[in-house]
Amino acid sequence: MPRVSVLMPCYNAAATLEEALLSIASQTLEDFELVVVDDGSTDACSDIIKTWVDQDQRIHLISVPHGGIVTALNTGLQACQATYVARMDTDDRSHPARLAQQVAYLDAHPEVGVVSCCVAGFPEQEVRQGFRIYINWLNALLTDEDIRREIFVESPLPHPSVTFRRELIDRMGGYQEHDWPEDYDLWLRLYLGEVHFAKLPEILLDWREHPDRLTRTDSRYSLENFLRLKAYYLAHGPLAHRDAIIVWGAGMIGRRLSKHLERQGVPLVAFVDIDPDKIGRTLRGCPIIPAEQTPICWQRYKHPALLAAVGARGARQLIRQRLNAIGLREGIDWWGVA
Repeated sequence: MPRVSVLMPCYNAAATLEEALLSIASQTLEDFELVVVDDGSTDACSDIIKTWVDQDQRIHLISVPHGGIVTALNTGLQACQATYVARMDTDDRSHPARLAQQVAYLDAHPEVGVVSCCVAGFPEQEVRQGFRIYINWLNALLTDEDIRREIFVESPLPHPSVTFRRELIDRMGGYQEHDWPEDYDLWLRLYLGEVHFAKLPEILLDWREHPDRLTRTDSRYSLENFLRLKAYYLAHGPLAHRDAIIVWGAGMIGRRLSKHLERQGVPLVAFVDIDPDKIGRTLRGCPIIPAEQTPICWQRYKHPALLAAVGARGARQLIRQRLNAIGLREGIDWWGVA
C-alpha cells in the first residue's frame, strides 16, 4: 500500500496536464500512487496520461464517460488505496516537498483530519486583484481555530492543496452533489462533524488563475449557490436551536443570504445597518436597526446569534471590533458570512 494516494480528476486539460503530472512525479516522497480519472475528455488528455502510465507504474488511469466533477472524484476515491488521499488538479503545480510535509504532519497529528498548505497564484501577470485578496485571506488561516472561526466567510481550504484521512471522507459519504461547490460542502460537513483542520505555513501549491477555471464557468460556483450552501449549513449547525437571528448588513449579501436562511426556517428578528437611508425600514418583515441598538435587541432573547453579512473590504474587522466591545464571542455568538 502506498503512503499516500493522489486523486486527480481530469477533463479537457491537455494544455496544463503535463505540468501538473510532472509536479507529482517530482515529489521528494516517492511512495505514492497517482489516480487520474479522465472524465470523458475530448482532447489529448487520455493519450498524455497513457504515456505517463507506461513510464511510471505509480500512475493509474481510470476512464469514465463524462459525468462531472463529483462523479469523477468519487470514482477516483474508491480506487485510492492509501490511508491518506491528496487532492490535485490538472492545472496546478505541487511543490516537490508537498506530499512529504503533509503526510508527515498527519502522521504526527492524529487528531487532524485534513491538512492544507499555503498557496501562490500563477501565472503572476494573470492573477487578478480579487484572487490575490482571497489567497492572502486563505494563507492567514493556519490553525483549526482560525479555519473554524471564518469557515462561513468563504471556502477556507483550496481543494487541490489538501491531504485528508480517507476513512473520514468515507464516513462523511464522500463528495456529494447538491449543485453547489462540492469541496466547500465537504469542509462544512467535516466542520459540523467536529473534524480538525490544519494548514502548513509553507507555500506548497501553485494555484493557477485563468478564465476557464471551473469556479468561473460552472454555475454551481455562483454567488447564489454559495449563499444557498452557507444558509443550509448555518441552519443545520451553529443556528440550530437558536431563538433569534440578527443579520448585520441589509445590503446585497444580507438580503440574498437572508432569503435562503428564511427558506431554512431560521428565526430572523432584525437587521443591523449603518446606512441612515435603511435604518427604520423593514426587510423580510424584520426591522433594520442602527448598530448601537444591537445589545438591546440581543438581550430580548434567550439564545440569539448574529451573522455579519457585509462584503465590503475591511467591514468584517470593523464589525468584529464593535461586537467584541459588547462581549459577543466570534464563533460562539456570531459568525462572519461575507
